Amino acid sequence: MTKLMQGSEAMAEAALASGCRFFSGYPMTPFTELLENMGRRMPATGGVCVNAASELEAINMAIGAAATGARAATGSCGQGLALMQEGIAEAALNQLPIVLFNLARGQQDYFQATRGGGWGDYRTLTLAPKNIEEAVRFTQELFDLADRYRTPVMLLGDYVIAHSSVGVDLEPLAFPPLPPKDWALDGSTSGSGDARQIWTWEMGKPNHPGVGPSVHWANVAAKYADMEDVEARYEARHTEDAEIVLCTWGTTSVFADRLVDELRADGVRIGSFRPVTLWPFPGDALREATATATHVLVFEINAGQMVDDIRMHATDRSAVRFIGGVSQEPSGMRQGPLFSLEALRERVLDAAGLTTGAMS
Repeated sequence: MTKLMQGSEAMAEAALASGCRFFSGYPMTPFTELLENMGRRMPATGGVCVNAASELEAINMAIGAAATGARAATGSCGQGLALMQEGIAEAALNQLPIVLFNLARGQQDYFQATRGGGWGDYRTLTLAPKNIEEAVRFTQELFDLADRYRTPVMLLGDYVIAHSSVGVDLEPLAFPPLPPKDWALDGSTSGSGDARQIWTWEMGKPNHPGVGPSVHWANVAAKYADMEDVEARYEARHTEDAEIVLCTWGTTSVFADRLVDELRADGVRIGSFRPVTLWPFPGDALREATATATHVLVFEINAGQMVDDIRMHATDRSAVRFIGGVSQEPSGMRQGPLFSLEALRERVLDAAGLTTGAMS
């Protein structure tokens, strides 16, 4: 059944439908409403939602809950996630499945999501929805991916997704069976002589031959290499003959879709490319999508972050040009005037050397 919902409410309902039974967070705009919705709805499911005293507490609470086998999640905006970076790395290296919600204040957290700030050989699979409908679907998919790979995963949204309202269909998605959580610390093996531990320095049983940090870290690195091969996702539109490929991510992609349709109707050979997974980045797909392009234009609301990955994978890196920029409204809580169809149109036409007269 379709119901009118704010994005934060819809993501909370999707998390609960996915079996999330522990949620922690510290209120930071625009993440606050997700925390409030989880706090309001979680008790009815038998789960626990904690308004933590800090982001450090929130991530470590989620680590503890995930270690018991519970589906756990936490989040903040980018500033709060920055404080969680050590905990995110620890969760990854300890192979603990946690869903992280970054409801950002703009698009300046791409590097944070894809490069990370923790220690060790870890990565964070990150899905970036362009609208609320995708955020609802991705939330459910991320809980499955977290358990399937035993790793923290991230949804990178923004205030548009968190605060807008649309009609949402909350029918739960179906997924293939998951591996058993025979690693979970559920207390059943205590005092049995076969107690478990979850610790990146020596995973498994104490003194078990061949188990130690080098072996464990190598196995974790191999897992992320496998993820990079199979989990990259993208959306490419009209790129088969495109002379101009417009690259965006997240909510700016809605403007790109509209602009490409309009310019195509005017006879411009333009297409768009959007990484759905910011990591793993769909580099092979981008290379194919830019094969005929003489202009590869990157529009993101920051000083230039995804543009590094575009340059790395485009067929002709000399064709890549950054047309985005820093643009925040005065409070710093939302994106500024560059976040608009009109601004995008002007920058695309200018970068490609097109005018209205030339198109007609």
